[in-house]
This record gives sequence, structure tokens and C-alpha cells, in this order.
Amino acid sequence: MPGHPAALSSAMLRASLPSGFVPRPVGALLLLAILTACAGASRGAVATAPPAALVWPAIPRAEGPLAIRVQYPPPNALIAARDSTFLLGTVGHGGATLTVNGVAVPVRPNGAFLAWVAMPTRSRPQFDLVATVPGADPRALSLPIRLPAERRVVDATRGPYLDTVTVTPRVGLSLRDDEPVRVSARLAAGARAEFRPVACGGTAARTALPLLRPDGGEVAARDVPARLLRCGGTLAVSMPGDSATYERATPAVADGDSLGLVRVGTASADSDAVVIARPVPGGTYKWFLIPGTMLAATGRQGGEIRVRLDAALEVWVDAEQVTTLPAGTPAPRRVAANARLVPDSGYVDLVIPLSARPAYRVEAEGRTVRLTLHGVTGNTDIVWFQRADSLVRDVQWTNDATDRAVYTVQLQRDVYGWFAFWRGDAFVLRLRRPPAVDAANPLRGLTIAVDPGHPPAGSTGPTGLYEGVVTLAIGERVQRLLLARGAVPLMTRTTAAAVALGERPLMARRGNAQAFVSIHLNAKPDGVNPSLNNGSGTYYFHPTGSGLARAIQSRLLVRLGLPDEGTWFDNLAVVRGTWMPGVLVEGAYVIVPEQEAALRTPEFQEAYALAIVEGLETWFRTLAAAQESRP
Repeated sequence: MPGHPAALSSAMLRASLPSGFVPRPVGALLLLAILTACAGASRGAVATAPPAALVWPAIPRAEGPLAIRVQYPPPNALIAARDSTFLLGTVGHGGATLTVNGVAVPVRPNGAFLAWVAMPTRSRPQFDLVATVPGADPRALSLPIRLPAERRVVDATRGPYLDTVTVTPRVGLSLRDDEPVRVSARLAAGARAEFRPVACGGTAARTALPLLRPDGGEVAARDVPARLLRCGGTLAVSMPGDSATYERATPAVADGDSLGLVRVGTASADSDAVVIARPVPGGTYKWFLIPGTMLAATGRQGGEIRVRLDAALEVWVDAEQVTTLPAGTPAPRRVAANARLVPDSGYVDLVIPLSARPAYRVEAEGRTVRLTLHGVTGNTDIVWFQRADSLVRDVQWTNDATDRAVYTVQLQRDVYGWFAFWRGDAFVLRLRRPPAVDAANPLRGLTIAVDPGHPPAGSTGPTGLYEGVVTLAIGERVQRLLLARGAVPLMTRTTAAAVALGERPLMARRGNAQAFVSIHLNAKPDGVNPSLNNGSGTYYFHPTGSGLARAIQSRLLVRLGLPDEGTWFDNLAVVRGTWMPGVLVEGAYVIVPEQEAALRTPEFQEAYALAIVEGLETWFRTLAAAQESRP
């Protein structure tokens, strides 16, 4: 999510797309197109596409009292931008003029403004706003902000200078003997540094290891085996021809192999519960472990523990979710026995007996599902197809390594959804059957999860329009349009009360929805100009959601007429669910004044909702065509 606290969007945009927005003339054409489409939709027909150039609702004229209100940034906010950033808010009068630090800023007819201005100086870290309107006294507002701390300049005239803030390693490390530990620090230009390990028992080690400057810069560094830091050491800095030496102690690095066996999470009957694992400390979500899984701990960095999934793969989990087991606890020996396929009306279960919960990963695309069981030796002699089934065509397995078993499931049709869980003494991979779809009425009988984004959090526009208010209004319109098409909407939120992010996809899975659509409005982080970087974008996480994302995105571009920010793979909480295709839609930017004003209108809300529903229709109609062509 973008990093500023008052204008949070629901998707972290990885780059800014240079696309301009130009508001178009206003009129009744958009409303006419919407009413025509709704009339057709009520008969089950495909909604009529409006003209490519949409006519936007007019921005209403405001002539209230002159008053400056800044929505973002709040006073004393830390602004992480180098040269320029934006402010947004309102002056209460559409005929006012506004300057920020002496630079003229456009004011829209409703009094809203979106300013793109240079960052203030460190000697005066504030924005001074002055608004004027004929016949009234001017209004002024000073908005103090905080700037990131300046990088301390290394003073080459101060002898053996060492920037102690930059010294590594820091406390809280546990690593294996041969793992490299980066010993480093920023030094004065001519300074030399060496690391002096301390042997356990307090005796100084004989060998001092010089730090090097590989790029000729300020930082000197050396990778040292962890075994040499078991009792810490000393970083010594000196200048040529100067007898003075500055010394700083470095912390000890514990033995990662001594951490032993741990249990991640707490085993429970909740099959939806997971423990998040990351490729690096503080990194992105990548693996989702079954609570109660026993693994070997091999390292620690601050508040995260490294665990071994198998001999070739280690990941990081939150230390608060790890329980250290008593010394001598035997590690589980997981051997996959004979498996069976158990069909049901809505799914097929691949059941693999095991002695303990395994770490796993599911990769699904096209007609292939690849299940990797980490820390497991495959020894499946028989895969029992209890009866002929229309979904699963074949199951094969192999050991990619001694402790990594891989099961490849070939389906008769494209993967629709899956759900992995532990039951009794077996790992279960539940493969979902796709719904039967009527091409003429592609949404009839389907359950569609509609997720109005926020609260908590969310963006706020210049005049105070809160994202969660608009997304609920759009969600209710989507609900009505779905009902008119014979679908069953499943609303994750129907009031202004907050709903936790993690609960929303769970509602959809437990309600057995066939698709999940999360509705949002976008914003930008500090230092990115929203006036030049805005539009419509759609996000997905699993390959099963990519087609739905593109279908909805194409309708957004037609219905709303904003620049195309494209479809994105993004690791977002609400679209990580695997049981159904899921997408997150960022139809417009609430922080852009023209778009905020449009978002207040029923016409624009209806157009946004129609784009979502038409995208759903397009995608499910494609699914119906694939089903009809299947041999």
C-alpha cells in the first residue's frame, strides 16, 4: 500500500505509469448509456457498451466561506520525498486562488485542490498556504512537516572517524558456523578498519581481518564466518600515520544449529488458519504453513526465525509464532503412503496419508496442479481412483529430492480453485469443480463475493470523501446488478463497520462463492504526482484470477474512460485465497479532484459497478465456451 498514512490505497503500485488525465465535458450521455445497459441486463442480455469517450458528471460549484483544509499530509507528517510532493484539500470556494509556498495551485469549482510542489527546505520545513477570493479577507495556513534525517557526512578531518549507526552485525543473530556475517561500517575517506574476533573464553584471536572498500566508497566491509563471531569481536579504526585508534565491540552471533526443533503456530480445527513464511526477514508473503507443523530452526534475525522446509529450502517466520520444542524431541519422518482420490459433487480430494503435517506448496495453471510436499519422501505405490471422475484425469508423483515429494495432477479442464488442509493423519488437496455456466446468462445461479474495500484504513479525497463510503455504494450497485442477472451476491461488508482484511476472503470461501471481487479507490505515495499518474487498474495473485482481472479491466476502460494502468500481479491479502478466482479493482483515484467529484455521483458509481459486472459476465461466458468445446 502507498506509504502515506492519510491517503492509503489498497494496492501497492510497484511503478508509476506516465499517463495524463484530462477531464471531459459533462452531459447526460453517460446516464443514458447506463440506463440502456441496465434495461438490457434485466432481460439477461449482454450490456450495451457506451461510447469510448465517456461524458463525466459536472463538478458542482462551491461558494462557501473561505477556509483552508488540508486532507493530506497531516501536520508533522514525515514526508519521504526528495524534491517534490503533493498536498490535497479544499479552500471552500470554487472562485478562490491558492498558493503553496508562493506557487499558484489550481482550485476546482468545488474548492478542491491537488498541489504538486517542491519540498520545503530543512531550515523551514513547512508548507505555507494562502487562499484569496474577491471581497473576503485572505486565509493563511502553515502546515509543519518532518523530513527524513540527513545522512551524516563522514568528516575526513576528524581522525579515525566511524559512523557507529552503520556498524553491522547487530544483536539478535543466530546462524550456522559457515554462514557469512557482514561486518561493515562507514569510515572517513582515509581510514582503515579491521575486525578482531574474540575467542570464547575472553582471549583475543590472533588474526585480524581487514575490511575492504570494494567500490571505493565510504563503506568498508568483510564477510566473516559466523563461527568467528561466537563471542563477538572488536572493530578497530585508524588513520595512516596516526596512533589513535577507535574501537567498537560487535555482538556475538549465536549458533543457529543449536535452536533445535520448533513448532510453527498452534494446531487447531480451523482449516483456514495459516502461518506466513517469507523468503527473507521482513520479506513478501510466499508460503502458507499449516499451524502445528514441526520444522528445524536454523537461524534467527531479530524477531524472525529461519526454519528448514527441506534440505534445499529455508524460509523465515515470525518468532512470536514459533514454539521451541524440548531438546531431544525427535524430528518427524514423513513418508507419503498410498493416496486416494475421493470425488464429491463440488470437488475432488487428493488424500495423502502422512505421519505429521508437512510444509507444502501448490502451483496451479492451465490443466495442471503441482503439489510439492517439503520434508517428505514419496513412497506412494497406489493412487486409488474411487470411481471414474470428470475432473481428474491422472496423478503422478516423483521425489525431486530425498525429502521433497512432488505430485502432479492432470485435470480434464482448467484449474478453477483448490484448498489445502490437514485432516486427521493425512494431507488433503481439495480440487474444485468449475461451475456449470449458461453462456446466454453467464451469472445466473452463481455466488459472487462482493467486497467493498475498507475500513479499516483507506484513502480520503480533497473534500473529505472517504474511500470506504464510496466502495460500499458501488458494492451495493454491484449487488443489485448481480441480482438482476440471477446471481447470488455475497457481501463481505454492508455497513460502515470495519471488517478485517483476512476475514473477507474467508467469508467468500466459506460461502462457496465462484468469484471474489474487491472494490477500491487508489492513491499515490509521497513524491509521485497523482495528476500525471492515475487511471484504472486491476490486480490478481493466482493465475486463476488473471483472466478475470483482464476482463474487468477492459470494461473499466470503456465505462470510466480513465488511463489504462493495466493488470498487475500483486501479493495482496484479499486475493490470496485459492478456492476461487479473485481480483482487486482500483477503478479511480479518490485523491484526484475530478475523480473524487465524479465518485460522489450515482452515474459514476453505476458505471464502475457495471464495469465489474460486465467483466464477470465476459469471463464466465469464456468459461462456458471452454466447457462446451471440451471433448
